[in-house]
Amino acid sequence: MGPENQSHVSEFLLLGLPVLPGQQGTFFALFLGMYLTTVLGNLLILLLIRLDSRLHTPMYFFLSHLAFSDISLSSVTVPNMLMNMQTRQQSIPYMGCISQLYFFILFASLDNFLLAVMAYDRYVAICHPLRYTTIMRDELCVLLVAASWIIACAHALVHTLLLKSCMGPENQSHVSEFLLLGLPVPPGQQGAFFALFLGMYLTTVLGNLLIILLIRLDSRLHTPMYFFLSHLAFSDISLSSVTVPKMLTDMQTQQQSIPYEGCISQLYFFILFGSLDNFLLAVMAYDRYVAICHPLTYTTIMKEELCVLLVAASWIIACVHALVHTLLVVRLSFCADNAVAHFFCEFTVLTKLSCSDISLNELVIFTEGGILLFLPLATILGSYIRIGMIIVRAPSTKRLLKVFSTFGSHLLVVSLYYGTLAGVYFLSSSWDSKDIIASVMYTVVTPMLNPFIYSLRNRDIKQALETSVTRVNLFKWQSLNPLNVVRSRVRYSS
Repeated sequence: MGPENQSHVSEFLLLGLPVLPGQQGTFFALFLGMYLTTVLGNLLILLLIRLDSRLHTPMYFFLSHLAFSDISLSSVTVPNMLMNMQTRQQSIPYMGCISQLYFFILFASLDNFLLAVMAYDRYVAICHPLRYTTIMRDELCVLLVAASWIIACAHALVHTLLLKSCMGPENQSHVSEFLLLGLPVPPGQQGAFFALFLGMYLTTVLGNLLIILLIRLDSRLHTPMYFFLSHLAFSDISLSSVTVPKMLTDMQTQQQSIPYEGCISQLYFFILFGSLDNFLLAVMAYDRYVAICHPLTYTTIMKEELCVLLVAASWIIACVHALVHTLLVVRLSFCADNAVAHFFCEFTVLTKLSCSDISLNELVIFTEGGILLFLPLATILGSYIRIGMIIVRAPSTKRLLKVFSTFGSHLLVVSLYYGTLAGVYFLSSSWDSKDIIASVMYTVVTPMLNPFIYSLRNRDIKQALETSVTRVNLFKWQSLNPLNVVRSRVRYSS
């Protein structure tokens, strides 16, 4: 690897505040006090909102997220500044600088969005007090916070990648784009495979959108189980949308190139939503374990605050996990070979194309990646084993058939998802067509199956679907004949 592909800067010097040498101690004490006040004050707010049920309202829900964001924003910069004041060691590694930049933009943007959300909440409370509880429902509050997190993550990633691309030519990898070779499909079968994957993608999107819509509209589905399921449906749509549309476009246009920045962005969001699926499946398994093994204390354990906390933790850990692996790829150099033997910018393939040392990448995959993969898997299997033991203790043929029918299909999807993931990232020594097929299973097939396995076979979802169809048919019946509206009003008034 030629030296021209290496970054000339391995660290930066933070010159710090323009403080006179004799005033270092005073400023250190001042900023330390301000930082501790920020952390302790916001932690107190979080604790009070968590413990006092009277504060379980939209305003304090948003305030708790703002408090967490403020703690994180201060922690990104102030501790390092205080350490530099004391040690006079003002250097920061290149990767540390990039990470600090990402998290600073992330939490600053999150503060910005949350302040806007809180302003909207106050507007509704003051200008529309009678409709406040109708407008600011739990689903909308969670949606606003989740959208704030997602936009902030994307905003921070864009600026971080732009900074990387703005470096001088001597710091740039020679590869400005990659070629996605796509699926190993014979030329004469391109049309058939295009129709197949288009159908699977549309099924995934429409099926999961239907689940989200039904959960949103039917108040009977406003329970922890369906709250988690709505997030899983959104994650499945996003995971498929990261890879499949690009693959379908390449099949039709034969333009298989993707810019370097586009490839890195695709990698980030693929890891993000893939990890989010992983955590949400574990959370849903825990929810079912509590519902079946501790039915009398279910409502006490699975409170709204815990549900929101589990989903928020899943989002945050997934964002950090994706950022770590993305930054580890960004630091690599790519020389002459830019052909990616895959249908998307897959992490393992990109590292094998690099002409840099990838030992750190492999170490992080097998440690951090392994922990975040197998801990949720252990949670899922443990919960299913525990549920199975409870069911066997109180045998009933009808009950056994129903439970094993449901959890058998769940285990099938879980085995398919985790088995292919483990095979690709931990058991495969060389990349070939088998690994590409395995990737299709967890990026295309599993998101398509989840709506059928977790929802459309569920009695509550079926009832919600039937209710929605009845309402639509009633609306059509009334709209086709205006006299029907008059008759309905007369009957209602009488």
